[in-house]
Amino acid sequence: MNNDRLPNYYEDLQISSNADLETIERVFRLLAKRYHPDNTDTGNADAFNRISMAYKVLADAEKRASYDARWVALKAEKWKASETSSLRSLENDEHLRKRILSILYIERRNDASSSSVGLWRIEQLIGLPEKILEFHVWYLKEKGWIQRTDTGGYAITAAGVDAVEEGEIILSNDRLLPDHGSSVNQTKFTPKTNSFNSRSQRLITDPV
Repeated sequence: MNNDRLPNYYEDLQISSNADLETIERVFRLLAKRYHPDNTDTGNADAFNRISMAYKVLADAEKRASYDARWVALKAEKWKASETSSLRSLENDEHLRKRILSILYIERRNDASSSSVGLWRIEQLIGLPEKILEFHVWYLKEKGWIQRTDTGGYAITAAGVDAVEEGEIILSNDRLLPDHGSSVNQTKFTPKTNSFNSRSQRLITDPV
């Protein structure tokens, strides 16, 4: 039996994977009566065939042990694949939050007293829709790294500045062209420390 197409016999019989033989037999009899093709009210040939196959395997100790081993191996394989995918997603999330902080850092450096960047502008600079950005903006607010301004935009806090300068600035040259009313301008940016200055030269042109 191919693990990739391994059916969930426990689910077919609507029982726990810890069910004993007595439970398996009792539930099978109940379901078999319900789904038997001769039952004109609730008969279902496909469902009857599924529960019959499940019972044939789970009611036999040797076949059940073999099935359980394959099922555990399949779940472990899927978990490993899911974990790898989740790690990549976490790395992308961290990268995206650094980009948002970097944009707000530049704005604060250009105008410390009244810096504010609207979410729509962040969308333009990063190239991702608001729905994707909402979670990351929430996270940065909860961390105390950004705050909502009176104009409805966002500005970096002192804690956010520290977070940026402890890491690196992530901005792309072509996404920093200011539009009307925006003070975001890469040419005005001068980091405060030499160590940060060397790291700030990294420019990433592709969206996350």
